[in-house]
Amino acid sequence: MISELANRIFDQVIADYHIHDAIDHPIENPYDSSSLEHLLYLKCWIDTAQWHMEDVIRNPEIEPREGLYWKRRIDRQNQERTDMVEYIDGYYLQKFNGIIPNVDARVNTESPAWAIDRLSILALKIYHMAQETIRTDVSHAHIESCEGKLNVLLDQRKDLSTSIDELLADIAAGRKYMKVYKQMKMYNDPNLNPILYGVKK
Repeated sequence: MISELANRIFDQVIADYHIHDAIDHPIENPYDSSSLEHLLYLKCWIDTAQWHMEDVIRNPEIEPREGLYWKRRIDRQNQERTDMVEYIDGYYLQKFNGIIPNVDARVNTESPAWAIDRLSILALKIYHMAQETIRTDVSHAHIESCEGKLNVLLDQRKDLSTSIDELLADIAAGRKYMKVYKQMKMYNDPNLNPILYGVKK
């Protein structure tokens, strides 16, 4: 099952990241560059670094210049995240290239890779919520609240994992088909963002 593989790799990435707990620590992807495992590891590493960038920028005492620096890094990171999702969808488009959909096949509300993207973010939420449950500098009420939230997140991961596996099985059997739309983000494109092409003139 792809969800079992993805969840295992995502947990591995988050553990690897927190060995050094540094946004700019070089990624050491242990998987062959041609494998799905490599893509999943890289995907979650991008998400994990961005998670911590988002923490940094929310410091209420951050200097404006530093805040702008992190905002721009988050923009670049988010573009990498989107590119990686589309790359994973490309993997699945190739994998299912020979499948002929049934005449009554339906398209899913999201592609496999965007569902896997949500699974990666859930892994991060689960890790960090679990960390909140073992803090010693907070009230018992805080611990109880976080334990409740953690249980919801774990249940959500179980349901999403099942949905991803079922989606891929449906595509393989021709019951559903993939239709991938590029995100076409406009704000990073110097030809589409009026601020950017206005400055360029």
